[in-house]
Amino acid sequence: MKQLISWMLIGLWCGSAQAGPSSVLSDELSNQPNVIVILADDMGWSDVGYHGSEVRTPNLDSLAQAGVRFDRFYVQPACSPTRASLMTGRNNQSLGIYSPLSKLAPTGLPLSVKILPQYFKDAGYQTYLVGKWHLGFRQPDYRPTARGYDHFYGNLTGGIGFWDHVHGGGLDWQRNGVTLREEGYATHLQLREAQRLIQNRDQDRPFFLSLHFNAPHLPNEAPEKTVESYGDIADPLRRLHAAMVTELDMAVGEVLHTLADEGLESNTVIWFMSDNGGLNPSAFGGPMLQFAELIDRASLGKSDIPILEFIRVNVLEGRARNQPLRGGKQSVFEGGTRVPALLYWKGQISPQRFKSMVTVQDVLPTLVDIAGISKPDVALDGQSIWPYVSGGVSIEEYISTPFVTSARDGQAYYEYPWKLVAHSSDDVRLYRLDEDPEEQFDLIEQYPDMARALRAKLSSWPRGESVHVPLYRSLIDPDFFGGEEDRKPWAEIFD
Repeated sequence: MKQLISWMLIGLWCGSAQAGPSSVLSDELSNQPNVIVILADDMGWSDVGYHGSEVRTPNLDSLAQAGVRFDRFYVQPACSPTRASLMTGRNNQSLGIYSPLSKLAPTGLPLSVKILPQYFKDAGYQTYLVGKWHLGFRQPDYRPTARGYDHFYGNLTGGIGFWDHVHGGGLDWQRNGVTLREEGYATHLQLREAQRLIQNRDQDRPFFLSLHFNAPHLPNEAPEKTVESYGDIADPLRRLHAAMVTELDMAVGEVLHTLADEGLESNTVIWFMSDNGGLNPSAFGGPMLQFAELIDRASLGKSDIPILEFIRVNVLEGRARNQPLRGGKQSVFEGGTRVPALLYWKGQISPQRFKSMVTVQDVLPTLVDIAGISKPDVALDGQSIWPYVSGGVSIEEYISTPFVTSARDGQAYYEYPWKLVAHSSDDVRLYRLDEDPEEQFDLIEQYPDMARALRAKLSSWPRGESVHVPLYRSLIDPDFFGGEEDRKPWAEIFD
């Protein structure tokens, strides 16, 4: 039983916001592009219209058509690991972040590592985070405004209730360390904050905005009108999920309108991605799914035992879709790691489909390159893809960097087009992704030398000391998404 549930517990203002010195700025700084990173939470491969989904995402579809659509964009199978890589350009495992951070974790993303907003702030940018952080908060030094963000509005932990803004028994909604008791749907509130920040910016300096939506992460909650617009979908949970994605897409559209109104369309780079594959019961299978279904039947839909209810909800209520990819969130199969992603810069990037492997580790070096700011003076696991997407270097010369993932079902090592999946020491499989994106054909017997070489590289991959709390602490106090408050707000908690 402990093995069955362990992965779930570890898996699962504004005025003038100006910062920094100087009213006299160089032409070079004033001409640098604004940068917006838009992050969806638990959006599946088949949750966007441009991948053939029934979910309406016209704004994302438009950006994908006009920009660089990444056909093979890879992230970690869960939120905190992906966010760690996004922020650092490094593989999460070397940072000791192997799974979603519990609200009880005393630390978080190591303070010794310079992260994305710090690069932009050091270059004179205004830096904002709107939405979800989930990289540590119980000590002040780990909070967003101590890590390079001038302004933070949103939640520190993982999933929250979209209407009550509660996580794990504590209200998790704040602006720059001050708890907010605001009424409203999280996606709408995040949009309004982003719009205010853009409208009230210092117009003499560029801005860097992390817009990290909670949608469409559990709990399944959305405005009734949007849910009703999906009356043709029979599954009520899928209707809710679709509505959450559409609300996110509408928010993206409103951000685009704000940029246009401010005359910023042609000088703003937008990178959109999901933080991991979508959550869906079909991604589990086997004992875990059977156990959750047993809980559901025995409790008639809701268990009074907290940990059992946490498992039931997380296994059975997700309705993202990753087809035709195999698996989903918290799996090293493609459905857990390959996600919708695009890069857009009006008038500066030609529409194209980038078919080679790109990873979340490449985002930091690429954005730093695009902005023309000081490059990292430390070794990164990612590389800038800007020369290739801008046409400066032939795409045929592009070679993706190795990528390692880990999740409840094992580890994977990518050296595109090859992928080694190690469920255990005795269950190792080899796939060629360019020919078999659905991972149906294990080639380990045909290519034993390749498998041995990749397995050796996986075994030698650097791994940092874990920052996670012991399992038993999460068992006692699960990270519920939404619900009643039974403790102080998280903005007021310091260890």
